[in-house]
Amino acid sequence: MKKINGVFIAFTSLLLIRSSSLRAEDWRWLDRPFVEHYPVRPVDLTNSPRVRQLLRAGNIYLSLSDAVALAIENNLDIELQRYGLPTADMELLRTKGGGLPRGVLYNLAEVPVGVGGPASPLVTNAASPTITTGAVPTNPSELGVLSEQQDNLSVTGPIPYSTGPAVPFFDPAIAAQVSWTHQTTPQTNPFFVGTSAVMSNISVANAGYVQGFGPGTQLNFGFNNSRQTLNVRNSAYSPYTASNLGFTITQPLLRGFGLAVNRRFIRIAKNEQRIASLLLQQQLIATVYGVVRLYTDLVALSEDVKVKEETLQFAQRLYDDTKARVDEGTQAPIELTRANAQLFSIRQDLINARGLLEEQEAIVKNVITRRTANEPDLLRAEIIATDSIDVPATEEIRPIQDLLSEAYANRPDLRQAGLQVENTQISIEGSRNALLPEIDLVGIAQNNALAGQANPLATNADTSFIGGYGTALDQLFSRKYPTYGVGVNLTLPLRNRVAQSDLARDQIQLRQTEIRRQQLANQAQLEVQDALVAMRRARTSYEAALQTQGLQQESLEAEQAKFDVGASTSFFIIQYQSYLAQARSTVVVAKSSYLKARAALERATGAILETNHVSLSDAMRGR
Repeated sequence: MKKINGVFIAFTSLLLIRSSSLRAEDWRWLDRPFVEHYPVRPVDLTNSPRVRQLLRAGNIYLSLSDAVALAIENNLDIELQRYGLPTADMELLRTKGGGLPRGVLYNLAEVPVGVGGPASPLVTNAASPTITTGAVPTNPSELGVLSEQQDNLSVTGPIPYSTGPAVPFFDPAIAAQVSWTHQTTPQTNPFFVGTSAVMSNISVANAGYVQGFGPGTQLNFGFNNSRQTLNVRNSAYSPYTASNLGFTITQPLLRGFGLAVNRRFIRIAKNEQRIASLLLQQQLIATVYGVVRLYTDLVALSEDVKVKEETLQFAQRLYDDTKARVDEGTQAPIELTRANAQLFSIRQDLINARGLLEEQEAIVKNVITRRTANEPDLLRAEIIATDSIDVPATEEIRPIQDLLSEAYANRPDLRQAGLQVENTQISIEGSRNALLPEIDLVGIAQNNALAGQANPLATNADTSFIGGYGTALDQLFSRKYPTYGVGVNLTLPLRNRVAQSDLARDQIQLRQTEIRRQQLANQAQLEVQDALVAMRRARTSYEAALQTQGLQQESLEAEQAKFDVGASTSFFIIQYQSYLAQARSTVVVAKSSYLKARAALERATGAILETNHVSLSDAMRGR
């Protein structure tokens, strides 16, 4: 026990020296908000300077690379996901202190489909010589082109796993108690105590230190002191001081034993840090893909406006020519009516096309900026797309097996799903440990002391206890009155149905999690295959549309030559003009479809960030 006594002296001396050396300002952090020590970056809703750099003469001149960069800098979905990184850091901090993880959010947002998306009004109908006016979409919200689809990448399900055996608090804690009490107690036997009412003054000053450790060990250190004054004759000392100094160690032997069980939440939190990073990466992929798609549709809509403007110019020339012929008497008046109707119909188509372009500009602007309501010039600015959409003459497409291997290796949604499964397996370690009996080894070592002044009302005082607080400390540190022992606490559940049910339920959820992960992998495979099919179809459609456009152009030119010599009427010119306008719009749609299918393939394989030269580390910082 001499060695233990030395530990008592060293630890107590260190505690007293540390306490005496602390200044008042050293404790001020206890009164400060926690966030001052782990600062959370405030929300910044200002747009990045790049927006102003692209704003010239009231227009935003936007290339695809600029659109991607602006989205990474300003998009609020990405900014929202960036806060997942410090959230995961706080998860790790919490579990290192012995707390339970609170979990991370797996919700991600897709970019709105836009007016050039799957239900795009840009898709042309079959050409008809009949003059008709297309319907004008008056509410894009009803078409679903403005809303953001929400994706939930959680594969563990909404039901939490069992917590298993309690984890010790790894953060040390110092407890202290200081009190003073005056107590007067009437007595039923005054002869025994020498007074009809016992009066006592009790002063207490206690300090303690508590900490848990990875193997499940619990350390409780206590230093207790009480000083009491009595007015009774059967107490040999008044006032007197009673002190004790010692510690208790509890070590689980089965349930709650081991680093694997007690640090499981720390391992889960570390995986959650990686998951938060992968979720941000997945949000970047979704946003960059959405920007590429929106920008492609913006260029397509802009080209479609040009097609309709050129068609309108041709219709205007046809009207003028027909009017001149009618005035000369070489054409019937009905031909002028047909040409005029065609002119107004194309004007209506142009109005619709410009309206769709304006709607698409508003959607793009919302994706690449944080807010524009407080910046009227940005709100009014038109977006001028500076890049064109061109289908490459040839493009090498790797074998499907290589693309699938790349997708399985690179896609962050699949990687984070694997980490979720790993976290589930870690959690089950705790559920399985809860089945074990509770056997704890308990050790105690304590020194006791008593010192005081002789009570003048009593005659049986032991002179070895006469003295002040220094005498009590001498007794403590010289181990005159020690207490020590060791024991085992045993709790043996006879059925333990709660733990059995928790383990079985968690194992069922693990199987469901593995199935959901495989579903996610199957979905990735389907996305790769679908993108390949879409690329092949789009390229074939594009090549066919080009041929159709050329043939319709030749047909219109031939009919125009006949019209010029009076061998044709405006009816046939209008018919071929309608065919050509539709063919030119179809070429625009086919080019757009091909480029969007290629972007979908890059997203499906997880390569879209690299293709668009996005640095992941820079994108995570945002600015």
